[in-house]
Order: sequence, then C-alpha cells, then structure tokens
Amino acid sequence: MKPTHTRFIVLAGLCGAAALAYFVRNGVAPAESTIRADLGLTKEQSGMMMSAFFWPYALCQIPAAMLAQRLGARWALAMYAVMWSLATAGLAMGELGWMTASRAFMGVAQAGLVPVGVMAMSRWFPKTAQASAAGAFSGFMSVGSIVAAPLTAWFVMNAGWRWMFVLNAVPGVLWAVWFAWWYRNRPSEHPSVNAAEREWIEKDAITAPTTTPAIPWRSLATSPSLWLLCTQQFFRAAGYIFFASWFATYLQEARGMTLAKSAWLTTLPLLADVAGGFSGGLISDALMRWTGRPRFARQGMAMTMLMLCAVLIFGAWFVADPVLAVIIISAGMYCAGAVNPCYSATLMAYGGPHAGTVSAITNMCGNFGAASFPIVVPWLIAHAGGWDAVLVGFGTIYIVAAMLWARVKA
Repeated sequence: MKPTHTRFIVLAGLCGAAALAYFVRNGVAPAESTIRADLGLTKEQSGMMMSAFFWPYALCQIPAAMLAQRLGARWALAMYAVMWSLATAGLAMGELGWMTASRAFMGVAQAGLVPVGVMAMSRWFPKTAQASAAGAFSGFMSVGSIVAAPLTAWFVMNAGWRWMFVLNAVPGVLWAVWFAWWYRNRPSEHPSVNAAEREWIEKDAITAPTTTPAIPWRSLATSPSLWLLCTQQFFRAAGYIFFASWFATYLQEARGMTLAKSAWLTTLPLLADVAGGFSGGLISDALMRWTGRPRFARQGMAMTMLMLCAVLIFGAWFVADPVLAVIIISAGMYCAGAVNPCYSATLMAYGGPHAGTVSAITNMCGNFGAASFPIVVPWLIAHAGGWDAVLVGFGTIYIVAAMLWARVKA
C-alpha cells in the first residue's frame, strides 16, 4: 500500500497561514512613509506604531501555546486567524492611537502561529523530514512579506492605504473557515490518512498526547541550550525585522529610490529568505540522514550560514550601486533564511512533546528583539552616523547569533 499524501496538505495549510499572517503583519512597512506623511507623524511615532505589534506578540507566545495545547491546533489556529484579520481591518481607522492598538491586538492574535505550526509539524512529520517542513513553513512567512511589498504600493497608489487594510483582512477569515473544517490534530484522526502514511509519520514523530502534559518549567528555566536558543533568536529576529520595518525607507532615503522601486527591491531579500528556507531544510535533512549527527546538520550549519550572512551584509556597505547592494544583502538573507529550518528542527528535537511551548519561549525572546530594532533605527540615524550605522548594526547582529549557535547543544 502506498502512503497517502495528507501530510503535504497539512503543510500547505500551515504555509498558507504563515503567508497570510506575514502579509498583513508587514503591510504597513512599504506604506510607512505615505502613512506618516498623511497623518503628520514623526519617524519616532511611526516606529512606535510599527513596534506595537511585537511587544504583545512576544508576551503572548507562551499563553497562546498553552491555549493551543488545550484546544488543539485545529481550533486554536483558526481562532487566531480570525482575530488577526479583525485587527488588520482596524488599521483602516487611520488614527495613531487606534492604529497602535490594532497593531498590538494583531500581535496578540498572531502569537500562536509559530508555536502551533511547530506543534503540528512535529506530529505530522518524522525527524528526518522536519527541517524540510519547517523550511517551507518559514519560507512562506517571507512569501507573505514578498506579496505585501508590491501589493501595498499598488493599493496605496490606486485605492489608498485605508482600503488596503480592509481588503487585506478578508483572506485570513476564509482560511480559518477551511482549516477548522478540514484539519485534524492527529494523523490517526484524519479520514484521508491511510495506514501506510500513518506508519511513515509515526516512525519517529511526536505523538500527540491524549491529555495535556505538565510543562517542566524548572528544567526549561535552567537549560543552557534553551537560553542560547532564546538569545540567538533575539538577534536573528532583530535582523529580519529590518526588512519589515525600515528597509523600504532606507532605500528611499539612503539610496534615493522611489516608493514603487523600493517596494519591488524590498522583495529581493525576502525572496532570498524563502529560497534559503526551502533549500536549507532540504540540505539540513540530507546532512541529518547522511551523518546522523544533529549537531553537524542543525547547529553547525546554522553557525556557518550566519557568519556568511554577516560577511555579505558588510560587503554591501562598500557598494555604491543600490541595486547591486540589495542583491548582495539578498545573498546574505539567503544564508540567514537557511538557518530557520535548522532552528525549528532543533526545537522539535529538544522540546519533544513540549515543542510548542519551547517554540513559544524562544519566539517570545525573538520578538523582544524584533520589537527593539524598529525603535533603535531612528536613534542610530540621528546619533550614531545615519544609515551607515544601521547597516553596520544589522551585520553585527548576525555575527553575535552565529557565536551563540556555536555553543548550542540540543
């Protein structure tokens, strides 16, 4: 009997959620300068509004994961998608306080995305395929960002940024209805899974418990590897968020590009991140099958790729041509994107039945970094040497992350 392929539909559904979430999350950044001018905001106010997403997003990671563990991924993720869609529509109100509150509520709603995704992948894929699945999941996060950049620019120029937010809210609601109807928390519960596929999945995947297991908080709090994973995620998320916050503005102000051109060029690093996620997962899983050594296939690969990322970003600093500089930065982001599946596979192996909770803890720390960087950028511009200082800080972030990965033993 040949295995059915229901697991790939599961993965496609999770990838769809990731793309939609990042699509609405990053829909503000390409239009930031237009919204700022329309509402008469300062750069500091605009930065605070964009960063309002990340503080509740970080703080609600663990509660969202715990709720998902009780409700199951099926109902929890569908509910979260409806909530973040409503928050997206709220941004159309066009008042600073209301938009900041909507961004914060969106952060609350999207906090469960990554923990639920990791939880579902750990149960629907065996260890030798988890990095590939995680690579697709993380890659589609950037797919959402890629679509958001040019589509946002088009909406701004043709329909206005307020209507953009209303229309962006619709796909998430439609996805939530489908997911709640079709998905099942365990492969054994899904009518489309035959015995051969179930056997292949369960050969070393995490079996979903029938009762909610107690979370070993003391062991987690005293784990050096978990602290290292949390800290590297702080720096990696801070680096990635540059593209979802200030990169389009950097291209406009430091490189003299128009809104439309900056929006299109912003997609290049994000496309590279997608390619890195997909190919990085395949490479890491191949190394895992070849060597049987997680430290080589996951941690070693992550450290190497982050160092290459930093070298390329620093190299772009010396390039005068803006398009070539973006291409070099994009090559760096390919390397950074290849780390994402290594990270997720490490969390699944380390967390076991608590993979969702472990993912929530590390993602929480990552988003403290993501929340900090949009605020730090205006300070660097004003007090530390302008956009050149921002680029130096951007590259340094990845060197620190690589050094942390060198010490991870998970």
